[in-house]
Amino acid sequence: MGMVFYVIAALWGVAVIMNLMIAARICAAIQHRSGMTAQPGLPSYGAILPIAFNRGVAQDQETQDLRRQMNKRLWIIVIGFAVFFFFVRVWDGAM
Repeated sequence: MGMVFYVIAALWGVAVIMNLMIAARICAAIQHRSGMTAQPGLPSYGAILPIAFNRGVAQDQETQDLRRQMNKRLWIIVIGFAVFFFFVRVWDGAM
């Protein structure tokens, strides 16, 4: 039974990292479209929180669609943490 938990935890971890990497790439694209980069092609840092809350982001439809995609990825991560928390609680209670 312990090995099943480790496999599920590993798959969950890979899914979270994958979603965070995709969100960071979308964030870089939004920064580029909004003119938030210091030099073209070289993002200074991933400003995920300001972009998630629509601070300094271009208001055209395509950029806002990208922002919604990024926010969807961030919500998937948050919901994944909540589900994994309850999974660990249930698994701990079953043993």
